[in-house]
Amino acid sequence: MIDNKKNNFFLNEKVNQYLYKTIKNKSFANGYIFFGAEGVGKKQTALEFIKEIFNQYSPSENVKKRIINNNHPDFLIIEPDSFLATKNSGSSDPEKTKKSGSDIIKIAQIRNIKTFLSQKSINSEKKIVLIIDAHLLNEAASNCLLKTLEEPSNGIFILLTSKLNLLLDTIISRCQIIRFRSFSSKQIKSILKDYLSTSQLNFDGKYQIQDLINSAHGSPAKLFNNIEMWDKLSEEVTSQLNYPIKDVLKIFEISKLISEKLELEQQIYLVNFIQITWWRQTKNVDLIKKLENLKKYLKRNIQPRLVWEITFLKIAMMDI
Repeated sequence: MIDNKKNNFFLNEKVNQYLYKTIKNKSFANGYIFFGAEGVGKKQTALEFIKEIFNQYSPSENVKKRIINNNHPDFLIIEPDSFLATKNSGSSDPEKTKKSGSDIIKIAQIRNIKTFLSQKSINSEKKIVLIIDAHLLNEAASNCLLKTLEEPSNGIFILLTSKLNLLLDTIISRCQIIRFRSFSSKQIKSILKDYLSTSQLNFDGKYQIQDLINSAHGSPAKLFNNIEMWDKLSEEVTSQLNYPIKDVLKIFEISKLISEKLELEQQIYLVNFIQITWWRQTKNVDLIKKLENLKKYLKRNIQPRLVWEITFLKIAMMDI
């Protein structure tokens, strides 16, 4: 069913087998919840699942492209408002859109589902609704969705979430939960080796292979995002951060350099980089906690240069 090529890192074998059997038997549930950590392939698998459902009824070479572009007549995608705004503003990669913390799925979007399902299917016996980050449904939208799920229809709902506990219990009870587990370190290592064997990028001296594996936290998407982000970090900066800095003058110099050379998002990723490399060398929990606090301050955009200076000075005073 789902093309399990060597370079397709996002597939969970048990999930794949279950969905294959579902399609083969045409034993579709009214609703599915794809649940798992960010970046473990929920959306990629959902799109393949939807493509194969449609191909059961009306085989087409470009069906996946139409689904991805959201122009299939029997497919509707619901996303948090800010994602839609980003798309309309010209962003070329909605997958990389950062959640602002105020993103929600509103009741008006869920009401669109009723209109969509009331229309006759054009190319398929089933109309499919994909809801991204379903845990961002507000209360009114959640209740509206629940009523829609309760009503008999020709629709299949697929809800994607990394926070199952934020969904209404009554919504969960009406859906089949498909669990996506995080990848093991061994799997991430295999993915990374396969990637590095075909990549033209040079990582020597910037970080160790094990650092990259640890940074992924079981998520292939996070692994690649970290590689992309860290490769953009200035060597002038990273070369000075191989170990906690003790020299006060150097602390002021590197803090100034970081705040001037790196965008805020890059600075946050730099903290991740430092946490991994310094933990490997020190195994000091208090040091990691101080760096975690640094990330919190950066996310609040509180005078970046100052918080770098204060954090580094506090670490310099530690007995490491």
